[in-house]
Amino acid sequence: MGKGWKAAGKLEAAQKKGAQFTKFAREIAVAAKLGGGDPASNSRLNLAILAAKAQSVPKDTIERAIKKGTGQLEDGAQIEEIVYEGYGPHGVGIIVETQTDNRTRTVSEMRNLFKAHGGNLGESGAVAWMFERVCLIQGVKAGINDADEEAIEVGANEVEKEEGDLYSFYGAVEDLGSIRTALQGRGWEIKVAELSFKAKEHATVTEEQKKEVYELLGELDDNDDSHRVYATV
Repeated sequence: MGKGWKAAGKLEAAQKKGAQFTKFAREIAVAAKLGGGDPASNSRLNLAILAAKAQSVPKDTIERAIKKGTGQLEDGAQIEEIVYEGYGPHGVGIIVETQTDNRTRTVSEMRNLFKAHGGNLGESGAVAWMFERVCLIQGVKAGINDADEEAIEVGANEVEKEEGDLYSFYGAVEDLGSIRTALQGRGWEIKVAELSFKAKEHATVTEEQKKEVYELLGELDDNDDSHRVYATV
């Protein structure tokens, strides 16, 4: 019985790893489709490749994804980016960015997940008003004493400290490139540079209600087609 449990655990871990590899490959393909297959001139692709390598995604998987994105490899499945909006339990607004090769499958899965947790999938614009469209640049730099000063120097509107030496800088959508370049010039190692959604206000929920919301957010994030999940909590 013990060996069976271990085998099942290994299989589950392998399946999760495979699903993560698929998500990295989709982001690489989308980035290559939008900005070309050369990471030297396509910053989104470069960051996607670096993120994939950091998680040990195989080199041939990365190369195949680039070729798929640039049209060099035709397998009949075109990946598209689709944004879904809905309300989670207790009126929490949720936005899910997906990358999918089958929008019929994806919308059905999204609808079922929201419904199973007492929420509902909405139309476009249903909760977008709860969020601000911003640029997000995440970077690492040791020995930061005044992150707010760093934000001012690079033209960011806000900065938040994450784990370790990682910081998140937020700014206007059109300032993505300039903030990223300015941070690099000040010695920051950029980990993420992308457009994002930031909640204007956070929903008022109890700790018990928050657990219910997080359960839904976790399942949405684990969905094979989801790319990023945002919530007003």
